[in-house]
Amino acid sequence: MRVTLTVNNAVETVEDVRPGESLLFTLRERLGLPGSKNACEQGECGSCTVYLDGRPVCSCLVAAGQAEGRSVRTVEGLGTDAGLDPIQEAFVAAGAVQCGFCTPGLLVQSHDLLEHNPNPTDAEIREALAGNLCRCTGYEKILDAVRLAAAQRG
Repeated sequence: MRVTLTVNNAVETVEDVRPGESLLFTLRERLGLPGSKNACEQGECGSCTVYLDGRPVCSCLVAAGQAEGRSVRTVEGLGTDAGLDPIQEAFVAAGAVQCGFCTPGLLVQSHDLLEHNPNPTDAEIREALAGNLCRCTGYEKILDAVRLAAAQRG
């Protein structure tokens, strides 16, 4: 099947999408956007989180055909030609990136949190990121990064 969707503000048409093919596979393998990671394929880890029509979703759980005519924003689409998004800069500055497998999903989810709550408490940050698993950082540097981005935006 053919799927046409807007990805990071560009209209994309993907040919020969298989029935049941995940949006994650389409983004990574067909559109060359490797930022979203394929980790659990069950929506449990959050590594594949992208925006779909402005809402964070696990792209491994969305069939590519469900994205027909819709808007997708990946971790690659958070920044601009001028540079990284403040949450991306904060992750680097706070040392919140280690192996990097969870980072794309954490960035999208943190970005969404700060869009809706520019000054979150630690409890609100933890709640917002509860669906994103990290095996390297122990989460404290991730919390530091979100706090830093909130302070810089604020």
